Amino acid sequence: MIALLLILIPLLTGIAAFFIKEDKRVRTWAYFSSVATVAVIAYGLVSCNNESCFQFRADWMGSIGSSFHLKMDGLSKLMCLLTAIAYPLIFVSTLKTGYKNPSRYFGLMLLTQAGLLGVFTAADALVFYFFWELALIPVYFLCSTWGGEKRIAVTFKFFIYTFLGSVLMLVALLFIYNSTPDRSFDIDSFYKVFITGSKQSWVFWMLFVAFAIKMPIFPFHTWQPDTYEQTNTGTTMVLSGLMVKMGLFAVLRWLLPVMPVAVSNWTNAVAFLSVFGIIYASLIAIRQDDLKKLVAYSSIAHIGLMCLTLFAVNKTGMQGVMLQMFNHGINIIGLWIVVEIIERNLGVKKISQLGGLASTSPALAIFLTIIALANIALPLTNGFPGEFLMFNGIFSSNA
Repeated sequence: MIALLLILIPLLTGIAAFFIKEDKRVRTWAYFSSVATVAVIAYGLVSCNNESCFQFRADWMGSIGSSFHLKMDGLSKLMCLLTAIAYPLIFVSTLKTGYKNPSRYFGLMLLTQAGLLGVFTAADALVFYFFWELALIPVYFLCSTWGGEKRIAVTFKFFIYTFLGSVLMLVALLFIYNSTPDRSFDIDSFYKVFITGSKQSWVFWMLFVAFAIKMPIFPFHTWQPDTYEQTNTGTTMVLSGLMVKMGLFAVLRWLLPVMPVAVSNWTNAVAFLSVFGIIYASLIAIRQDDLKKLVAYSSIAHIGLMCLTLFAVNKTGMQGVMLQMFNHGINIIGLWIVVEIIERNLGVKKISQLGGLASTSPALAIFLTIIALANIALPLTNGFPGEFLMFNGIFSSNA
């Protein structure tokens, strides 16, 4: 029941938000909705020892072997906790940001949260696909309505990438469904599927490209820096802190266990793309003078390392990725909060114009330094344990 409540709270409050016209009231409504979501996941993690609390199944298109099945394992709980914690932080940090048509903005933000939580809890492929799209559609409108001057062109590019990825994923899921022994979309049936080598490779690449676009991994990353630059900061926090985790989560949940032969055959190819993307994005980040693009390219490098670790297929590395997915979400949102404050209070977007920040805003400079050090995984910061485990897993892998 916890899994169902986590989705219903932002879904219903998001729909209701469209009808609240006053700015202050809709902000308060959205904030309390996000706090209620935190309370539900906290209650589940602290008080509910029975795993049945974290499962829900109802009849839904049973004629084609699909049920509304939600299930939360350790990874799902971690990602749901990150999503729940992130939203109050986003709403509080953008409290002074003005939006035209705020009821629509906050309604779309809450619907996005419902989609994200659905992706992280879905145990049925059709339900997973439904929530995948539910998370993406509101973001399309958030990017195209609230943002910079070039937001329409950038959003169209984002739409093309995500649409093609969604089509590839749907085709792959339907092919796997037709190969299941009991013609079922349930995740357990997908884990039992057997597909021959050549066909498995095609299905693997369709799924991987769909997930790689969302992470994003080189060369499917080109939508990200422009989108981060042109989109309002609140939406960018959702994109970089939470949505990129959809791709990593999907690889862990729906790709590695379902396509083991293809994963083994194509590990080197994915590793090459990941490593190339890490170096490529890092070199571009070094040259950036724009704060938003610096954060965007550094994020591509971090995600590339996580993807590389996943395909190292090593238990230590996997644990590191799961830990780092959570910590990266916290750190990258923290960076965007600093960028938002700097841009709003100082009117500065360029790093070259930030001279004297420590003398004018010492607290902000200290916070920026701490978050930056956490992002490079300095020992004693929250980014270090996960990254240490990831490198340990990569270098001890037999893949």
